[in-house]
Order: sequence, then structure tokens, then C-alpha cells
Amino acid sequence: MAGTVHELNNSELAEKIKQEAAEAAEELTETAGLKPGSIVVIGCSTSEVLGKNMGTWSVPEAGQAVYEGLSSVFDRKGIFIAAQCCEHLNRAVVIERSALPLHAEPVNAVPQPKAGGSFATACFRAFKDPVVLEEIKADAGMDIGGTLIGMHLKRVAVPVKLTRRTVGEAILICARTRPKYIGGERTVYDDSLR
Repeated sequence: MAGTVHELNNSELAEKIKQEAAEAAEELTETAGLKPGSIVVIGCSTSEVLGKNMGTWSVPEAGQAVYEGLSSVFDRKGIFIAAQCCEHLNRAVVIERSALPLHAEPVNAVPQPKAGGSFATACFRAFKDPVVLEEIKADAGMDIGGTLIGMHLKRVAVPVKLTRRTVGEAILICARTRPKYIGGERTVYDDSLR
């Protein structure tokens, strides 16, 4: 499915990407037990979504399609997206100001398709009041295309296998987090936090 901007403009490919992103968001929400107020870090390479090598094919329309698919689910459920930027912005995240963690310190950067990434740019443009943070500790994560989101997940990260394994041509890897288990063999754990 090697995509081009022209293919995205005719909307068939964009709709497919949007649908696949929405399916993944729905399944992750259910599997990870996400609740209103949860934060999900999303790393997305539009190059990989379109079957190209990461960093070689940044397509704003693909970033927009992924954002629309994810937000169609997460917004309805009160879950916040933290969009991870590319390495050119040191993998900073874009998030709604209303989701800022206590004591978070926003930084001054505006993502662009080739300096932040097309997905983070789409989020920055679509959010009501976007801010950029150097780091966040998210409740779950979705890595679309091997963007390495682990630095933005709370400890302890637990892999989540979805039935949807790709968005476009990009490999999809997801995770949820859980509180650390502490203590020894006599410790009693709260099963609702697993």
C-alpha cells in the first residue's frame, strides 16, 4: 500500500488509516481499562504508515487521518492524547493544557511536519489549547511505526497485544501501565490495579 499525497487527497487511503487508528484506540481503551482522564502517549511515523522508511515521507494528511481516527474514540471517552514528536524535538509531547500533570513545565516549540512530525503537528493544530512538554508519564501508549514511546510511560509498562497489528503499513505496538508490586511473598495486592 505504498501511499502518496495524491492517494491521500482522494480520501480512500486516508479513510482506511482513520478507521484502523480508531479500531486500535477502541481495543486499547478496553484492553488496558483506560478511564476518563487517562493519558495515552502516541508515537506515529507517517512514513511507516505509508510503507516508507521512518523520517523519509512525512505526510501531513496521514498524520491528520491518524489523529482523527484516534480522537474519534479517545475524545468520546474523555481520554487525553499525548502526541510524541520526532527526534528533532527530542521526542517532546504535545498535550492539551487541561491534561497537564501537576508541576509540569511546558517548553516553547511548535511541531512542524519535518521537525516534530506530521502526527504531532496535526495534534498541535487540532487541540483546543496545546502545550509541549519535554516528558510525561502516560497511563498507556501506542507506538505506530517503531517510534519508541517507552520514555513517556509510567512504570511498570505491560505489553498489550491487539487484534489490529498495523495502522496502514506501520507495525502497531501498545502498552498499558500498572503500579509497581512491592514487598515479598506475604504481600497482598489489589487485583483491580493489575
